[in-house]
Amino acid sequence: MVRANGAVSLRELARVVQTSEVTVRRDVRALEAEGLLDRRHGGAVLPGGFTRESGFPQKSHLATAEKTAIADLAAGFVEEGEAIVVGAGTTTQELARRLARVPGLTVVTNSLLVAQALAHANRVEVVMTGGTLRGSNYALVGSGAEQSLQGLRVSRAFLSGSGLTAERGLSTSNMLSASVDRALVQAAGEVVVLADHTKLGSDTMFQTVPTDVITRLVTDEPPAHDDRAATELQALADQGVQIAVASGSPVGQGPGQPGIDAAPPERRGPRRDVPLPGQRRSHPGGAAGAPQLRSAGSLADGPGGRVADLAPRRR
Repeated sequence: MVRANGAVSLRELARVVQTSEVTVRRDVRALEAEGLLDRRHGGAVLPGGFTRESGFPQKSHLATAEKTAIADLAAGFVEEGEAIVVGAGTTTQELARRLARVPGLTVVTNSLLVAQALAHANRVEVVMTGGTLRGSNYALVGSGAEQSLQGLRVSRAFLSGSGLTAERGLSTSNMLSASVDRALVQAAGEVVVLADHTKLGSDTMFQTVPTDVITRLVTDEPPAHDDRAATELQALADQGVQIAVASGSPVGQGPGQPGIDAAPPERRGPRRDVPLPGQRRSHPGGAAGAPQLRSAGSLADGPGGRVADLAPRRR
């Protein structure tokens, strides 16, 4: 659980393994002695705490089914002819594989894995940042990457990270990665975060996207026993983040998730259309076939899952 989430509380551990916190605390102490984790007040984290980050081989084997479902749904938010940015990560790599089928797409990325997934898509243009290669996640980072993003403007950014909380937003364990992700966000009109339920409620060292900047979260449906993820989803919805659940019933209709309501159309966030580079903003009555940006809130139910735009809980 610590490897999947980055951190875990003693209370959650005791509930999952159905034993007492005293027993769990003893076991955590033994695991710390073996160098497998570090104890923190009320919980445990990976060795090195907030600064520790798993490499690509470890991440690629975590929550694979959830990442696939998330990528399937997130791809439906992308229109033909759009220009977007896609950050580094195993979930965004899955998204890129699906974007290869979207004609006329321009993808700006600092991820070699994303670029590789799109390399043979003859109808997709890939623009890579400069920068220094960070081998643990095959991403370009540093001042070269950040400078190449200056002056860029695209419709939306798709980002992942190491943790997501309503209090701090999206975060990651590496300072250079966080800095590039912030530059990617600055280039986008909307920010879509891709995060499976294991990242909900986890907090890591460097904030990348504050909660009030996140337009939408695409996630999977947390297990019925995962109260932490369900609570975090409600808190994110209370702060205005639109939630899209990649499989199962929409959040708020599943078990163990009271108080989350699907938002009616009139309560969704305002539409924010952003002109693509070199493309004029479309006007009502424009020529047929003129490229238009679609609001993220307009996505209908698709084969990859259902969308639930969540409203803040009524007080």
